[in-house]
Amino acid sequence: MTALQLASLPFPRIAACGDHALAVELSDVIDEAVNARVVALAHALTAQAIAGVVEMVPTYRSLLVLYDPAVVRGRELSVRLLDLLAEETVRDAPGRQVTVPVSYGGEAGIDLDELADLKGMTPADLVALHSSAQYRVYMIGFAPGFAYLGGLPDRLHTPRLAVPRQRIEAGAIGIGGMQASINSVAGPSGWRFIGRTPLRLFDPSRAEPFLLRAGDRVRFRAVDAAEAKDLDAAVAKGETPVEWEIG
Repeated sequence: MTALQLASLPFPRIAACGDHALAVELSDVIDEAVNARVVALAHALTAQAIAGVVEMVPTYRSLLVLYDPAVVRGRELSVRLLDLLAEETVRDAPGRQVTVPVSYGGEAGIDLDELADLKGMTPADLVALHSSAQYRVYMIGFAPGFAYLGGLPDRLHTPRLAVPRQRIEAGAIGIGGMQASINSVAGPSGWRFIGRTPLRLFDPSRAEPFLLRAGDRVRFRAVDAAEAKDLDAAVAKGETPVEWEIG
Protein backbone atom coordinates (compact mmCIF):
# COMPACT_ATOMS: atom_id res chain seq x y z
CA MET A 1 0.00 0.00 0.00
CA THR A 2 1.36 3.39 -0.99
CA ALA A 3 1.65 6.44 1.25
CA LEU A 4 -1.14 8.09 -0.76
CA GLN A 5 -3.49 5.14 -0.22
CA LEU A 6 -2.65 5.09 3.48
CA ALA A 7 -3.31 8.81 3.79
CA SER A 8 -6.80 8.39 2.29
CA LEU A 9 -7.86 6.04 5.10
CA PRO A 10 -9.11 7.11 8.54
CA PHE A 11 -6.02 5.51 10.11
CA PRO A 12 -3.16 5.99 10.13
CA ARG A 13 -3.43 9.76 10.08
CA ILE A 14 -1.00 12.50 10.96
CA ALA A 15 -1.88 15.67 12.85
CA ALA A 16 0.37 18.69 13.30
CA CYS A 17 1.06 19.65 16.91
CA GLY A 18 2.36 23.18 16.59
CA ASP A 19 5.28 23.81 14.25
CA HIS A 20 7.72 21.19 15.54
CA ALA A 21 5.75 18.01 16.30
CA LEU A 22 3.54 15.48 14.51
CA ALA A 23 1.11 13.00 16.07
CA VAL A 24 0.93 9.74 14.13
CA GLU A 25 -2.46 8.28 15.08
CA LEU A 26 -2.95 4.56 14.45
CA SER A 27 -6.38 4.01 16.00
CA ASP A 28 -9.05 5.51 18.22
CA VAL A 29 -9.21 2.59 20.67
CA ILE A 30 -6.97 1.22 23.40
CA ASP A 31 -5.68 -2.11 22.16
CA GLU A 32 -2.48 -4.07 22.78
CA ALA A 33 -1.90 -4.72 19.08
CA VAL A 34 -2.28 -1.01 18.30
CA ASN A 35 0.12 -0.07 21.06
CA ALA A 36 2.60 -2.69 19.85
CA ARG A 37 2.56 -1.04 16.43
CA VAL A 38 3.10 2.39 18.02
CA VAL A 39 6.18 1.09 19.82
CA ALA A 40 7.36 -0.71 16.68
CA LEU A 41 7.07 2.53 14.71
CA ALA A 42 9.21 4.29 17.31
CA HIS A 43 11.86 1.58 17.00
CA ALA A 44 11.77 1.74 13.21
CA LEU A 45 12.03 5.52 13.22
CA THR A 46 15.02 5.32 15.55
CA ALA A 47 16.69 2.87 13.17
CA GLN A 48 16.05 5.20 10.22
CA ALA A 49 17.82 8.08 12.00
CA ILE A 50 15.94 10.70 9.99
CA ALA A 51 17.74 14.03 10.18
CA GLY A 52 15.81 16.56 12.26
CA VAL A 53 13.86 14.07 14.37
CA VAL A 54 14.56 15.08 17.96
CA GLU A 55 12.43 12.84 20.15
CA MET A 56 9.53 10.36 20.12
CA VAL A 57 6.83 9.81 22.73
CA PRO A 58 4.73 6.61 22.39
CA THR A 59 1.16 6.77 23.75
CA TYR A 60 -1.70 4.27 23.85
CA ARG A 61 -2.62 4.69 20.20
CA SER A 62 -0.29 7.27 18.67
CA LEU A 63 3.32 8.35 18.41
CA LEU A 64 4.32 11.95 19.00
CA VAL A 65 7.31 12.83 16.82
CA LEU A 66 9.17 16.02 17.72
CA TYR A 67 11.39 17.52 15.05
CA ASP A 68 13.55 20.53 14.23
CA PRO A 69 11.79 22.48 11.44
CA ALA A 70 15.10 24.07 10.48
CA VAL A 71 16.30 20.61 9.45
CA VAL A 72 13.18 18.84 8.18
CA ARG A 73 9.78 20.22 7.23
CA GLY A 74 6.62 18.73 8.66
CA ARG A 75 5.16 17.83 5.26
CA GLU A 76 8.33 16.00 4.23
CA LEU A 77 8.44 14.17 7.54
CA SER A 78 4.76 13.18 7.22
CA VAL A 79 5.49 11.49 3.89
CA ARG A 80 8.50 9.68 5.38
CA LEU A 81 6.37 8.46 8.28
CA LEU A 82 3.61 7.15 6.01
CA ASP A 83 6.18 5.42 3.82
CA LEU A 84 7.69 3.83 6.91
CA LEU A 85 4.28 2.58 8.08
CA ALA A 86 3.74 0.98 4.69
CA GLU A 87 6.91 -1.11 5.03
CA GLU A 88 7.01 -4.60 6.48
CA THR A 89 9.85 -3.53 8.78
CA VAL A 90 7.44 -1.91 11.25
CA ARG A 91 6.85 -4.93 13.41
CA ASP A 92 6.65 -5.47 17.14
CA ALA A 93 10.19 -6.08 18.37
CA PRO A 94 11.08 -8.38 21.27
CA GLY A 95 10.35 -6.47 24.46
CA ARG A 96 11.79 -6.35 27.93
CA GLN A 97 10.20 -8.04 30.92
CA VAL A 98 10.82 -7.17 34.54
CA THR A 99 9.51 -8.42 37.86
CA VAL A 100 8.65 -5.59 40.25
CA PRO A 101 8.80 -6.36 44.00
CA VAL A 102 5.78 -5.10 45.94
CA SER A 103 5.10 -4.73 49.63
CA TYR A 104 1.31 -5.08 49.64
CA GLY A 105 -0.89 -3.41 52.24
CA GLY A 106 0.46 -1.30 55.06
CA GLU A 107 0.66 2.48 55.03
CA ALA A 108 1.18 2.67 51.26
CA GLY A 109 -1.52 0.11 50.43
CA ILE A 110 -4.26 2.17 52.02
CA ASP A 111 -7.06 0.78 49.85
CA LEU A 112 -6.17 -2.92 49.96
CA ASP A 113 -8.58 -4.02 52.68
CA GLU A 114 -11.49 -1.89 51.45
CA LEU A 115 -10.96 -2.97 47.86
CA ALA A 116 -10.81 -6.64 48.85
CA ASP A 117 -14.07 -6.26 50.78
CA LEU A 118 -15.64 -4.51 47.77
CA LYS A 119 -14.64 -7.42 45.52
CA GLY A 120 -15.80 -10.08 47.97
CA MET A 121 -12.36 -11.57 48.50
CA THR A 122 -9.69 -11.60 51.15
CA PRO A 123 -6.72 -9.22 50.90
CA ALA A 124 -4.49 -12.24 50.29
CA ASP A 125 -6.69 -13.36 47.39
CA LEU A 126 -6.60 -9.86 45.90
CA VAL A 127 -2.80 -9.79 46.15
CA ALA A 128 -2.60 -13.23 44.52
CA LEU A 129 -4.84 -12.13 41.64
CA HIS A 130 -3.03 -8.82 41.13
CA SER A 131 0.38 -10.51 41.08
CA SER A 132 -0.76 -13.35 38.79
CA ALA A 133 -1.17 -11.14 35.72
CA GLN A 134 1.32 -9.93 33.16
CA TYR A 135 1.01 -6.20 32.45
CA ARG A 136 2.00 -4.16 29.43
CA VAL A 137 3.45 -0.68 29.77
CA TYR A 138 1.22 1.20 27.35
CA MET A 139 2.81 4.57 27.90
CA ILE A 140 4.85 6.75 30.21
CA GLY A 141 3.16 10.01 31.10
CA PHE A 142 1.32 12.28 33.55
CA ALA A 143 4.50 12.55 35.66
CA PRO A 144 8.14 11.69 34.82
CA GLY A 145 8.41 7.90 34.59
CA PHE A 146 4.77 7.22 35.57
CA ALA A 147 3.77 3.88 34.03
CA TYR A 148 0.27 3.20 32.70
CA LEU A 149 -0.24 -0.56 32.70
CA GLY A 150 -2.74 -2.68 30.79
CA GLY A 151 -3.61 -6.27 31.69
CA LEU A 152 -5.35 -5.71 35.03
CA PRO A 153 -7.64 -8.73 35.71
CA ASP A 154 -11.30 -7.87 35.03
CA ARG A 155 -12.34 -8.57 38.61
CA LEU A 156 -10.04 -5.82 39.87
CA HIS A 157 -11.41 -3.08 37.61
CA THR A 158 -12.48 -0.29 39.98
CA PRO A 159 -13.54 3.33 39.40
CA ARG A 160 -11.22 6.02 40.68
CA LEU A 161 -12.08 7.99 43.79
CA ALA A 162 -14.55 10.84 43.39
CA VAL A 163 -12.21 13.11 45.37
CA PRO A 164 -8.47 12.61 44.74
CA ARG A 165 -6.09 12.40 47.66
CA GLN A 166 -3.63 15.26 47.81
CA ARG A 167 -0.44 13.20 48.17
CA ILE A 168 0.46 9.64 47.23
CA GLU A 169 4.08 8.61 47.60
CA ALA A 170 6.41 7.47 44.85
CA GLY A 171 6.39 3.71 44.29
CA ALA A 172 2.71 3.29 45.15
CA ILE A 173 0.96 0.52 43.19
CA GLY A 174 -2.41 1.71 41.94
CA ILE A 175 -5.66 0.63 40.31
CA GLY A 176 -7.77 3.07 38.32
CA GLY A 177 -10.65 1.84 36.17
CA MET A 178 -9.30 -0.95 33.95
CA GLN A 179 -5.68 0.14 34.36
CA ALA A 180 -2.88 -0.48 36.83
CA SER A 181 -0.09 1.93 37.60
CA ILE A 182 3.17 2.52 39.41
CA ASN A 183 3.69 6.01 40.83
CA SER A 184 6.99 7.57 39.88
CA VAL A 185 6.91 10.71 42.03
CA ALA A 186 4.82 11.87 44.96
CA GLY A 187 1.67 13.80 44.10
CA PRO A 188 -2.15 13.87 44.08
CA SER A 189 -4.13 10.91 42.77
CA GLY A 190 -7.63 9.48 42.64
CA TRP A 191 -6.43 5.92 42.03
CA ARG A 192 -6.85 3.11 44.59
CA PHE A 193 -3.55 1.95 46.10
CA ILE A 194 -2.74 -1.53 47.33
CA GLY A 195 1.00 -1.48 48.04
CA ARG A 196 4.34 0.00 47.07
CA THR A 197 7.56 -0.97 45.36
CA PRO A 198 10.98 0.10 46.66
CA LEU A 199 12.11 0.62 43.06
CA ARG A 200 12.48 4.14 41.72
CA LEU A 201 10.70 4.56 38.42
CA PHE A 202 12.23 8.00 38.02
CA ASP A 203 15.78 8.80 39.05
CA PRO A 204 17.43 11.72 37.23
CA SER A 205 20.86 10.56 38.41
CA ARG A 206 20.66 7.34 36.35
CA ALA A 207 21.91 7.06 32.79
CA GLU A 208 18.31 6.19 31.89
CA PRO A 209 16.16 8.24 34.31
CA PHE A 210 12.97 6.26 33.50
CA LEU A 211 13.04 2.65 34.67
CA LEU A 212 10.27 1.50 32.31
CA ARG A 213 9.52 2.11 28.64
CA ALA A 214 6.41 1.75 26.53
CA GLY A 215 6.19 -1.87 25.38
CA ASP A 216 7.83 -3.35 28.48
CA ARG A 217 6.06 -6.19 30.29
CA VAL A 218 5.73 -6.18 34.06
CA ARG A 219 4.96 -8.81 36.65
CA PHE A 220 4.53 -8.07 40.35
CA ARG A 221 6.05 -10.17 43.13
CA ALA A 222 4.91 -9.88 46.74
CA VAL A 223 7.74 -9.33 49.24
CA ASP A 224 7.66 -9.32 53.02
CA ALA A 225 8.71 -6.45 55.27
CA ALA A 226 12.27 -7.75 55.69
CA GLU A 227 12.92 -8.02 51.95
CA ALA A 228 11.30 -4.64 51.34
CA LYS A 229 13.65 -3.10 53.90
CA ASP A 230 16.68 -4.66 52.20
CA LEU A 231 15.50 -3.39 48.83
CA ASP A 232 14.94 0.09 50.25
CA ALA A 233 18.52 0.07 51.50
CA ALA A 234 19.87 -1.05 48.12
CA VAL A 235 17.89 1.62 46.27
CA ALA A 236 19.09 4.28 48.74
CA LYS A 237 22.65 3.37 47.71
CA GLY A 238 21.82 4.09 44.09
CA GLU A 239 21.30 0.48 43.06
CA THR A 240 18.48 -0.74 40.81
CA PRO A 241 17.88 -4.29 42.05
CA VAL A 242 15.98 -5.76 39.09
CA GLU A 243 16.79 -8.31 36.40
CA TRP A 244 15.58 -7.78 32.85
CA GLU A 245 14.51 -10.55 30.51
CA ILE A 246 14.40 -9.98 26.76
CA GLY A 247 11.98 -11.79 24.49
